[in-house]
Amino acid sequence: MTVDEVILSVTEEAGKLVKIVCSSPIGAEYKKQILRRIEGGRFLLERYTPDKVFHIPIDGKDLEKCLKTQVFAGYKQTEVYFTDSALTVLTNGKGTVTVRRRKAETLMEAAHNRKKKYIFAEGEDIPALKDLGVFTAENKVAASMQDKFRQINRFIETVDDVLRDPPKELTVLDFGCGKSYLTFLLYYYLTVKKSVKTRVIGYDLKEDVVEKCNAAAKKYGYEGLEFIRADVSKDRLYGEKTDMVVTLHACDTATDHALYFAVKHGAKYIFSVPCCQHEINAQIRGKDDYEIFTGHGLIKERFSALLTDAVRVKALENAGYRVDCLEFVGFDTSPKNLMIRATFTGAPPVNNEELKSLLSKYNVRQTLLDLLDEGGQRKTGGTK
Repeated sequence: MTVDEVILSVTEEAGKLVKIVCSSPIGAEYKKQILRRIEGGRFLLERYTPDKVFHIPIDGKDLEKCLKTQVFAGYKQTEVYFTDSALTVLTNGKGTVTVRRRKAETLMEAAHNRKKKYIFAEGEDIPALKDLGVFTAENKVAASMQDKFRQINRFIETVDDVLRDPPKELTVLDFGCGKSYLTFLLYYYLTVKKSVKTRVIGYDLKEDVVEKCNAAAKKYGYEGLEFIRADVSKDRLYGEKTDMVVTLHACDTATDHALYFAVKHGAKYIFSVPCCQHEINAQIRGKDDYEIFTGHGLIKERFSALLTDAVRVKALENAGYRVDCLEFVGFDTSPKNLMIRATFTGAPPVNNEELKSLLSKYNVRQTLLDLLDEGGQRKTGGTK
């Protein structure tokens, strides 16, 4: 079989094509290439250098051209995976081609080997997961990182649930991004999995963290990802259209400032995991029937956290958002496991007088409500 005959065979079975892996270069510029099927009948070509990976979207109608000029060119071994079979294509230095076809798993084998389908699957070459230690050098989940792997996928799944039909472009702001790598994985998900032209800006207070994250983004070739040292409560932030705001474990009232920014700037999507709700706990004084929640320290602390998040949820609903409260991770992993996920609906804003009346019964003020009072509700209609 010649290379042209192999390409013809692959294009004839394009509807069943899953991925193609090219390795052992002989004159090729990249050490490895992977062509994957993605949504909408399209493909994604991943091209690997020793320290970077480049992602090139390929339209289905351009598949044959891609195979001829970029995939089957300059590699000793190429593995082609279909839904029902696989090909191993071996090319020697003289251009002689050997092709071996093997059958796919039987139905019983497939059922036996079936695993939960994660958005980030074991075997994918995702740089951030390897640097985090979740994946080994062979792209397998490290034995000690199974929980972390599930948590990361859980976060991406919560985003995927509301991005079934994503826009062509997205601008995302991540407040208190730290160095957890979730920002990198969100960027990878949006650009690679969803083929969305994405700009992500991560904000953090620590200069050394920002420098390391910018260096990692450059290493990965993530041109649309940048990190900036800034305080969400007082510094000048991104002033153009913002589509999504992420705030994972932003401490205490930093969460409120991030939520307020999202409301004021018309963010379509909000993903927030609050942390360290000290504000209400420091003020709360129950009267009459409400003293039952404030008489013991541990109960007071937990009740204050629940009250804080309940106020945030209702304030977002009043601002025109549909809000879900999700268990982000199991309680045995972390007690800070509540995620507030909000999507703007276009509904007109409602005042927060009921919330203020509730808080007055506990003699407290709450930052998000104060910010909405001072700055008013949203002025834009969200991303459509």
